[in-house]
Amino acid sequence: MPYELKGRNVLVTGGSAGLGAALCRTFAALGCNVAINYCNRSAVAEALRDECVAKGVRAVVVRADMCSTDECRRCVDEAIEGLGGLDIVMANAGWTKFTTFSDLDAMDESEWDRCWSCNVKAPLALLKAAKATFETNAEGGTMITTGSVAAIAQGGSSMAYAVTKAAQLQLVKCLGKTQGPKIRVNSVLPGLLLTEWGLKYPAAELADIKQQSALKHEVFLQDCVDAFVMLARNTSMTGMKVQVDAGKNIQGA
Repeated sequence: MPYELKGRNVLVTGGSAGLGAALCRTFAALGCNVAINYCNRSAVAEALRDECVAKGVRAVVVRADMCSTDECRRCVDEAIEGLGGLDIVMANAGWTKFTTFSDLDAMDESEWDRCWSCNVKAPLALLKAAKATFETNAEGGTMITTGSVAAIAQGGSSMAYAVTKAAQLQLVKCLGKTQGPKIRVNSVLPGLLLTEWGLKYPAAELADIKQQSALKHEVFLQDCVDAFVMLARNTSMTGMKVQVDAGKNIQGA
């Protein structure tokens, strides 16, 4: 049966800007209480918290670095404490460095490690921290990761990002296969979003990505958010990916 969202407690990592902020606004508008994770910009996160509270729900901010598994665990604990429980984790935070994709020296080992920590280790740490709470919830719990079409292609902001997002997708499949029946784990794979992050691409590259897409435009932010809403509600999907890329990589879908 569909999972009722009103009254659920939701943690959004990387929740203060871009896709994360849109997720917070949308789930708050649907009646969810939200914990907004941020790393650096407290004023932005606090303004978003106030915006969510104005929708008639509870909202808290949690400062934590998603490149640290210890911080991931603390983030979940503080979200549970601040909201009074936890039903949904949106593992949205990610890390990359914009580089020439073919340049094997563009990122040093510490940067590869940071990509791995944020894009692969963090979702696992978040689920492990939330698992006991999810399993005691009457209707279980769900984690949805923000993947990327880079996971199924050979391009993007950096080779490290593509490789670690591919690993994240395999993690989602493994968790989906093993963590039921009360826990569902799925992933949304966005294409080009013109958020603060996406706008770091050079203008010529942005135009090229749109031209290569079957629909000839970027991914509209709310269309992407709606895929998360669908997965949060759907109780018959786990270990799955939903690709939202304006037709950029249809073969990989």
